[in-house]
Amino acid sequence: MRKTLQNPENCAVVRTVGYIGNKWKPIILVRLLNGGKVRFGKLCVQMADISRKILSQQLKELEEDGLIIRHSYMEKPPRVEYELSELGKTLIPVLKAMYDWGNQIAPPEKQGIWDPVVK
Repeated sequence: MRKTLQNPENCAVVRTVGYIGNKWKPIILVRLLNGGKVRFGKLCVQMADISRKILSQQLKELEEDGLIIRHSYMEKPPRVEYELSELGKTLIPVLKAMYDWGNQIAPPEKQGIWDPVVK
């Protein structure tokens, strides 16, 4: 007979999904994989389907969780850039595995290559 966990919060998969398990967070993280800082406006252009409000909210949550670092410059106009933190960089193999699995189950005409943003 299979045993079940009394508290799903103790499950590592549930914990991981709590950090990156929504529609936009994995996409944001992949966009930050190039190793450099990315401006808010560039993320808006790269992710045209997300509203600025939701993007801001998701970035704030990722920052609070320690997965990204926000750099704010007091210039006119103000400039904000984001990059992966050291903790966020540990997600690269997880995101790559998600990509590989998704590509494996996709029909041939929908298969692609690992995101070209990654250099």
